[in-house]
Amino acid sequence: MITYVVETLRANPQLAIFLTLAIGYYVGAIRFGSFTLGAVTGTLLAGILIGQLGIEVSGQVKSVFFIMFLFAVGFGVGPQFVRGIANDGVPQALFAVVVCALCLGSVYLAAIVSGYGPGLAAGLIAGSQTISASIGLATDAINTSGLTPEQAKAELDLIPVAYAITYLFGTVGTGWILAFLGPKILNIDVAAECARYEREMSRGASASAFISARRARELRAYRVREGGKAVGLTVAQAERLAVGERMFIEGLRSGGGIVPVSTETVLKAGDIVAVSGKREVLVNLLGDADEIDDRELLDVPVESVDVLLTSKQLDGMTLAEAGEHPCARGVFLNSIRRGSAAVNIPVLALTKLNRGDILRVTGIKSNIQRFVDAAGYADRPVTVTNMVLVGLAIFVGGLFGAYVLPIGGVPITLSTSGGALIAGIFVGWLRTVKPQIGNVPQPTLWFMNSVGLNVFIAIVGISSGPTFIAGLKEAGFGIFFWGIFATGMPMILAPLVGKYIFRFDPAINLGCCGGARTSTASVAMVGEVAKSDVPMLGYTVPYAVGNTLLTLWGLVIVLLIL
Repeated sequence: MITYVVETLRANPQLAIFLTLAIGYYVGAIRFGSFTLGAVTGTLLAGILIGQLGIEVSGQVKSVFFIMFLFAVGFGVGPQFVRGIANDGVPQALFAVVVCALCLGSVYLAAIVSGYGPGLAAGLIAGSQTISASIGLATDAINTSGLTPEQAKAELDLIPVAYAITYLFGTVGTGWILAFLGPKILNIDVAAECARYEREMSRGASASAFISARRARELRAYRVREGGKAVGLTVAQAERLAVGERMFIEGLRSGGGIVPVSTETVLKAGDIVAVSGKREVLVNLLGDADEIDDRELLDVPVESVDVLLTSKQLDGMTLAEAGEHPCARGVFLNSIRRGSAAVNIPVLALTKLNRGDILRVTGIKSNIQRFVDAAGYADRPVTVTNMVLVGLAIFVGGLFGAYVLPIGGVPITLSTSGGALIAGIFVGWLRTVKPQIGNVPQPTLWFMNSVGLNVFIAIVGISSGPTFIAGLKEAGFGIFFWGIFATGMPMILAPLVGKYIFRFDPAINLGCCGGARTSTASVAMVGEVAKSDVPMLGYTVPYAVGNTLLTLWGLVIVLLIL
């Protein structure tokens, strides 16, 4: 039976890939306390193990999935990458460039001192900086470097060795340094700083001045009493009776029939109004009013929808300012998701909206439609990917990336993979301006990101399996300590750079550091220590820039070492 399975895997390498993925995802999800290896490391280890059987897999399969993965990465980070370069995220974008330069410098120093070749150096940068995508560009660079096929194969086999040895501390060490050592480096109480930041971001604007994040909202009907406060007031004036809160008159029955209502409609005694707002507001303000069970008046369609923000007018507005915009009347905000990692941004009065943000809003359909028309595009769930967009973008980007520019006799090229990354960034940004070009739904992005990368990693592991042990002996255990150096040095310096050079607010400094190192887990750990989502405000722009640069460093480190 075992012989049959082995022979079948050798004859059908596609089955070996799927077996590697299954084992890799399973092993990667196993928890050791609060730590998991992750799907990428699990898949690499599974591939190395299965690769001991001597299975040959076509390199074209690896290239197809990797180029798909890089396009998805670019598509996800595009909006924040462009914003960081072109708008008020410039300081955070420049900070990410500095941190990425520190990461590259620490790996280059380790490689020079230790005498590592391009293979070990590429594996070291991929593992210590936990940027698996850089392996693909490093592979392309080694294949086009002018090395003989035997030399290139030897260097390529060392990449997964160095990656596997250094990845563990790259993941755990980054989180520990930022979450626990970071506050000591900055000499701050990060929880107190985040609480202070939240107070300041809410200062100078009443709760009614921005779109409420509270979800306990209701629609109730009340009769306007003779001599009551609302008699003779316009709808807009009556709504402002809820000082410091958001309350809206959504419907009106007057003279026995339901009539159109606008902000200029004048209320009369005996009118019945349908009022929306937070439950406690309605109870406290209208608790002694005559509540009416007017089913016809209250029978209005309500929906919750994700809105992709594309409006130039709302871009850069605080929630306080956006809440006063006519399009926001009767619309309640549940959450803001930002960036390719879809991190939740704190909903505070002075939180700024960015083009590309996904706003989860709730309200009567007519109000929602008015908001969508003014703010952007209703990003309703879809299952179909615009493959015309994806295919053409990867093709054009690949043509651009494949161009070879000889410099000093060294062929310099982004490769088709790097071109796909650039194409993804452009298309991801373009969709925030022209959402009609089509979309890549979130489930498809997950598949392209996770499965695309892990098929590539699986083939890397399977191909290098037979020579992994020999490579481990050649690399030596010393590379583990160089991994600690390459991981730790940039993360120890980054908070100080953010504090003294860029003068970031202490509440978001560590979020900027984690973003620049593309370490979502480390920022989540900082958020747990801070008991706040505020650090995420510094995460998205550095993440977009860092993800792009650290991926490209796979190419750069090979060129530096050769």
